[in-house]
Amino acid sequence: MGAIEKLKNPLFWKNVVKVAIPFFIFVIIFSLLFYNGKLMFSGDFDAIFEKEFKNGKWINFLVPRLIISFGYGMYTTMKKMK
Repeated sequence: MGAIEKLKNPLFWKNVVKVAIPFFIFVIIFSLLFYNGKLMFSGDFDAIFEKEFKNGKWINFLVPRLIISFGYGMYTTMKKMK
């Protein structure tokens, strides 16, 4: 099955979502721990909110991770579907 046929298959997109959502959650948790681990372990969630999400910063935080997760889901599904 070629790439175009895979993209037209509804099962392909269902599998992309099944891969992308857990990966997105993993990437979010990893990012927060990596960049704000000290604040998370001290329980200062207000500071994390200020740094990562307030005043539209959530867009800069979530959109790149969403694109990466979606791309990873498509790549993985493309490789595994025959």
